[in-house]
Amino acid sequence: MKKLKNEKELVKKAIADGVKYGEARGVVEFEPTDSATEKIEFIYRLLVHDKIIQPLPNDQLSQQTMRHRLAVWASKSK
Repeated sequence: MKKLKNEKELVKKAIADGVKYGEARGVVEFEPTDSATEKIEFIYRLLVHDKIIQPLPNDQLSQQTMRHRLAVWASKSK
């Protein structure tokens, strides 16, 4: 897994875009008290379910790899 140049900013963008996507679909309503970890996991699972991103193998599934996968997704979205 190659670290992206501005991965932190891309993760923030991915969370913002993922929250908008999930709420627009009507499947989730995030609370201000929800942690970034919870949001990342939910957004990752939603995008995998909708076949927008490829799922990670179960042995590689971790918070860090989910963050990276969402950062890559955010870097490709406009």
